[in-house]
Amino acid sequence: MFARTLELTVKAEKKPELIKKAKAEILPVLHKQIGFVQVFALENEVELNKAFIVTLWHTKMDAERYERETFPKIKQILEPYLVVPPVTKFYTVEETISERLISSMVA
Repeated sequence: MFARTLELTVKAEKKPELIKKAKAEILPVLHKQIGFVQVFALENEVELNKAFIVTLWHTKMDAERYERETFPKIKQILEPYLVVPPVTKFYTVEETISERLISSMVA
């Protein structure tokens, strides 16, 4: 399994609008992607304009395909709501630790 993270710095006044836009336009696109498993959105309790999005993918190739083919369109949707460009990173999921989480998502 593979993880892709996206760190966002959101314009404070635009945050509620961004959440609506993400639910209406971005989530449906994610759910249609080959290899997509799950998404987690995390809000920073101290820096309220910071958000951290984690998407899980079956393979690194799936995450890279999304990054290359689909994310440029998603980035255009996000840009009006951001202070700075999003920061993307990729991670291999340590499956022995995450085995319980993975099996619960498959069930």
